[in-house]
Amino acid sequence: MNKYLITGFSGFVGRHFVEYLEKHDRICQVKGLDIQHPNFRFDHYKNVQISFEKIDLLSKDKVEYVIHEFQPNYILHLASYSSVAFSWKEPVQSFQNNTNIFLNLIDAARKLNIDTRILSIGSSEEYGNVNDDDLPLKEDHKLNPVSPYAVARMAQEYLSGVYIGGYGMDIVLTRSFNHIGPMQSSVFVVSSLAKQLVELKKSGKDRGSMVTGDVSIVRDFTDVRDVVRAYYLLLQQGRKGNVYNVCSGKGLPLKDIIDIMAKQLNMEVDIHVDPRLIRPADNRIIIGSNEKIRRELGWENTIPLEQSLRDVINYWESN
Repeated sequence: MNKYLITGFSGFVGRHFVEYLEKHDRICQVKGLDIQHPNFRFDHYKNVQISFEKIDLLSKDKVEYVIHEFQPNYILHLASYSSVAFSWKEPVQSFQNNTNIFLNLIDAARKLNIDTRILSIGSSEEYGNVNDDDLPLKEDHKLNPVSPYAVARMAQEYLSGVYIGGYGMDIVLTRSFNHIGPMQSSVFVVSSLAKQLVELKKSGKDRGSMVTGDVSIVRDFTDVRDVVRAYYLLLQQGRKGNVYNVCSGKGLPLKDIIDIMAKQLNMEVDIHVDPRLIRPADNRIIIGSNEKIRRELGWENTIPLEQSLRDVINYWESN
C-alpha cells in the first residue's frame, strides 16, 4: 500500500490531490500535515485512508517524529506562504518560513534514512522578468526572481540540489505556473476576481465596477485538477533531480480573464486600477513550455480555461 505524506494538506491543492488518489490509486494511506485544520471532510473516502495532524513544520523534532512514525513512500511538499503579495508585506517571515520548513522536511528524511521520494513544489515566479523572445519559458532558462517569495522558491531548488548531490536523496522538482479551480482561496487573483464578479451579479446589476491591481500582466493558467495529475505522475515517474514546468503553454492578460468571466455571468464590468494594489515589482509576462513533462510523462492539460473559470464562478455562487 502506497503511503503519501502531504504537507500543506488543508489547502485547495491538497484537497484536489486526495480526490485524484481516491479515483486513481486504489487503496492508499495519506498523512496530512498543516498548521491549520482543513475545512473539509476527509472521512468519507473509500480508497484513501486519511489521518491529519496539526503541526508547525518549523518544529524539527515534530517533523522527524511524524516521518519516523508514518514511513512515507512519497512526500508531496505543498506547504508554504504561497502569496507573492504577502511576501512583499512580510518578506522576512515569508522567506524564513518557506525555506526552513522545506529544509526541516528533507533533513528529517535524510537523518532517518527514509526510502522516500519527495516532490518539491516550486514556482514560475522564479523566472522573473523575461523578454518576449524568451517565451515560452523552458526549464533551462536562467532564473531571475524579483520577489521575496520567488527567492525562497529558488533557494528551495538549490537546497534540493545539495541534498540530491551530497546525500543521494530522491527529489523531483516543479516550477508550477498559476493554477486555478474551485475551492481556491480569494487570496489568489482569479478566485478573488471571480468572487467580486459574483457579488456584483448577486446585487442585481448587469453592469458594475471593480477595483483591481495591474490587469495587463500576462499569466499562464492551468486547472488544479490537471496540476494534481501532473504531481502524481511526477511522484511515480519523474526523473530524480529534474525540474519540470507544470503549465498550459498559453498566456492571457488578467483583463481577458475578467472579460471571459463577465461574459459567462452575462454582465459588463468597468475596471478601475488602484495603484496601491500594484506590487513593488512584478513579472510582466509569464508563459511556460510544458514540452518536457509532455515528452517524458505523457502529461497534458485537458481542462479548457473557460471550463476552469466557469467552475470557479460556480463555486463562489454556491458559497
